[in-house]
Amino acid sequence: MRALVIDDSRTMRRIIAGTLQPLGFETLEAADGREALDILEAGTEVDLACIDWNMPVMNGLDFVTAVRENRTWRGVTLMMITTESEHSQIVRALAAGAHEYVIKPFTPDAIRDKLQLLGLVGLEESA
Repeated sequence: MRALVIDDSRTMRRIIAGTLQPLGFETLEAADGREALDILEAGTEVDLACIDWNMPVMNGLDFVTAVRENRTWRGVTLMMITTESEHSQIVRALAAGAHEYVIKPFTPDAIRDKLQLLGLVGLEESA
């Protein structure tokens, strides 16, 4: 399984990647939504995208919208991981096509639990 971690903070990308790798994910990183789209447009297949909301160039909501407009990427699971905690923001992200929403700060268990809900991580990885 391959995950694309999209966040303008290099530290946060490393934290998220470090949470995903023990769960069996190979990780790629992008500093903004445009860079992430470039990776997908190059033909790189990913199973999961973990997306920050607030980024320069292209924000997370615009990235989610762009991915959902392209039939080729329908199989990509989209999970927002962001500090945006207002209910209206969560609703907007889910309405745009995000599958799950995690509010920063988060624990590795919170990420694993969401991935289990999405069927991307089995129960054996939680032991």
